[in-house]
Amino acid sequence: MDYQVLRDMVENQIEKFNSISENQWNEKLSDEKWSKKEILGHLCDSALTNMRRFVVTQYKENENIVYDQNFWVKAQNYQNTTILDIVYLWKYLNLQIVNVVENIPDELLDNVCDTTKLEKQSFTLRFIIDEYISHMNHHLKVINNDKI
Repeated sequence: MDYQVLRDMVENQIEKFNSISENQWNEKLSDEKWSKKEILGHLCDSALTNMRRFVVTQYKENENIVYDQNFWVKAQNYQNTTILDIVYLWKYLNLQIVNVVENIPDELLDNVCDTTKLEKQSFTLRFIIDEYISHMNHHLKVINNDKI
């Protein structure tokens, strides 16, 4: 599969991140909402979780691989981490994801992974990869807007 779109998304986004001020990265509209910095951190957590799905599901189907996104963002303490560290983490995690997904043999893309917390529901690797890109696109649009 050709995931050049993901590689391009990462490279293009790095330039956009440079136009966001430190205040914009740190601003929180409320205690319950994530800052742009925390949203990018969430995308790092998503990358970590999904990389595990992309690798494990190739050799072990129906593995339950989930995470509690709010707990992860809080535990990772992204709000108090320098934005440059988060940007680099996001960039290199996603470039590695491109490397992983481009090397998944076609016959393994229909392997399934359980991504649910409660009621078991499995999805194919192909679906999870496409959903990962869509999820990232959604959050990058939020980061690139002036308001969260």
